[in-house]
Order: sequence, then C-alpha cells, then structure tokens
Amino acid sequence: MKELLTGNYAVAEAVHLARVQLVAAYPITPQTPIYEKLSEMEMEGKLKGIMMRMESEHSSMAAVVAASLAGVRTFTATSSQGIALMHEMLHFASGNRVPAVMCNVNRVIAIPWAFGSDQSDSLAQRDTGWMQFYCEDAQEACDTVIQAYRIAEQVLLPVMVCIDGFFTSHFLEPIEIPDQASVDAFLPVFSLPTRFDIHNPAYIANVINADQYMQYRQRIFEDMEKAKPLIKEVDREYRKIFGRGYDMIETVNTDDAEIVLVTSGAMTSTARMAIQSLRDKGYKAGLLKMKAFRPFPTAEVQEALKNIPRVAVLDRNISIGKEGIWCQELKAALYPLDRRPVITGYIAGICGSDVSPDMIENMVIDALNREEAGDLPRWVRRD
Repeated sequence: MKELLTGNYAVAEAVHLARVQLVAAYPITPQTPIYEKLSEMEMEGKLKGIMMRMESEHSSMAAVVAASLAGVRTFTATSSQGIALMHEMLHFASGNRVPAVMCNVNRVIAIPWAFGSDQSDSLAQRDTGWMQFYCEDAQEACDTVIQAYRIAEQVLLPVMVCIDGFFTSHFLEPIEIPDQASVDAFLPVFSLPTRFDIHNPAYIANVINADQYMQYRQRIFEDMEKAKPLIKEVDREYRKIFGRGYDMIETVNTDDAEIVLVTSGAMTSTARMAIQSLRDKGYKAGLLKMKAFRPFPTAEVQEALKNIPRVAVLDRNISIGKEGIWCQELKAALYPLDRRPVITGYIAGICGSDVSPDMIENMVIDALNREEAGDLPRWVRRD
C-alpha cells in the first residue's frame, strides 16, 4: 500500500509495524513529528505499546535501556542537542547489550543555534558501540527501521537509523508501507534470552577489574564485526519479501570509473543526477553510496575502490581539526591497498545549505584534475 508520507511519519509507521512495546521519547526539532505521530497512534489505539513522555533525552534512553533489559521491544528518536545529552546513556545501552532501535534526525549542533541537517550529531557518537545506518530517503528509512530490529535482536547491540533533517524528515514522498502480516513473518516476536527476571533478580553492570573489562570490550567489538554478514543476510531476505533492499554500500557506474564520488544520506539522490550528467558529458564518473557507518564496511569499500585512481568524498559534517568524518573513514579503509586512490574531501550542505547537481559536478571535475589531494578539505558553498 502506497501513502504520501514524510520521512518522520514513515519512521513512525515502521515502529508501529514492528509492534514496538515501549516508546520513550522527548520532542526536539526536527524529530518531533515522529514523537507526535506515535502519540497519535497510541491515542487511537493503533499503537498497542506504551508511550512514555519523558523529561529529557537522557531519561528517554535510560527508560529504553531498562525496558530492553526486561525483554521489551523499544524505540526512541532524537536530534542534535538531544543526542548530545543522551551520550552517556548510549554507552549504557551498548554496554548492557540491549537491542534498542533509535531514529536520529540529523541536525546541526549548537552553537550558533540553527536547525538544518548536519550529520555531526550522530557521527560524534561513533565510538559508543551503536550500529549506525544512514538513509537516502523516506522509503529507505521505513524499511531500515524494520530491518534494524531484526539485526539488533540477533546481535544484541543497539541500532541508530539516521535521516536528514527536513530534507528527509519533512519532505512528502510516496511510500510503500509493508503489510503487517509480511512484517510479522519477517520480524519474529522479541525474546531476549538474558532478560531481567523480577522473580529472580540479579545485579546488572557490576564493577569489574581491568582484565575483565578488556574482555568485554573485545567481545562487543568482535560481535559488531560478526554483524556484517547478518546485515547483508537480513537485507537479502527483506529484498526477497518486499522487493527492496539497500546493502551496506551501493555502487553506481564504478566498473570503468576514473573517479568515484562517495556520499551518504539525502545528498546521494542529488549526486545520482550529477553522476549521470557527467557520464552524458563524457566523464567516467561513478558513485559509492555509504549506508553503514558502524560496523564500517571496510572490505566492501576496498573491493569497490581498489582500481579507482581518484575519489571525491562529499561530507555534510566536519570534524574540527581534521576533515569530514566519512573522508577520514574512507582514507583509513583504503590505506592497506597497494594502489591507493587520490582522495579529496569536500564539505558541503552544512546546516542544510543548498547542494545542487552543478555544484557536485564541479567537485568531481575538480577532484579529477588533482594529482595530490592535500591534507585539508575543500569547503563548497553556493556563491
């Protein structure tokens, strides 16, 4: 069934279809419509779970962790300052191995105050032990939330589904809403093997010694690495049932490419137009769409770019003192290759500023003509 929905409402529909039992959230722009829609569903009796209206994002995640430990399927959503306030509890979620799912609607971090899209809020949480998936559009967001529960509940690690503020969260798109019976067949009833038993209570998160702590960190690291084949398997099964899939990366026209543009999130749709225009003009340009950030698809990226002489990375974020965060990750992933491409980083679209197909074409041509990338990113703004 197709409906005209915003990205926020598409996420809410996915949460409902996943039969989430507890939603704990606090409103913040541009995530608020997810919160509002789920509240509306609860009021109408459509959402059978409990909607907890919390006093802060920190408390929201604390409630999610507690409910997840008790064997309840949970959801929350946040943005910007909200995920920054939540930071401490993100470590509690992954450390306690809870399979929570959260949607982060990317928005700039203050200060100065602004509301446009910027991935720095979620990318700043890269070391918290959460899996992170970045979506190009509302359809992918809806599908990814459903997949996220299947992945999280098998790996026992939390998942963050990220969408661009306003571009995806508030734009209306025709969305194919999966039917409930098919989602039920794809997503089993949640059963946590280590759930907290109130009739036989035990301590949680004891103080341990250094050797034990290191073992825990190694295990969580190894389990996230083991999640990579599961993510692919879940996507293949979803594609088989629903006719749509995304994988950890997507390549477009890379087989004969002399340069490949790397993107993530909503700017990927604009990049598709730019790459096709460059092809029409005779440039051998390709596209690499990054969906998974954690776990990072190192082997897949190496395979996709091993014969590519030049790479341009388009980041809607900035790590102050270094460069775009996706660019850093790409450089690290490609370093072991015997023939490494020349990688040029570009910063554009910060706070949702306009990034047109022409601007992307100019970035690609600029990178194509570079013999050396340089250490600093190139800032691109509309004149």
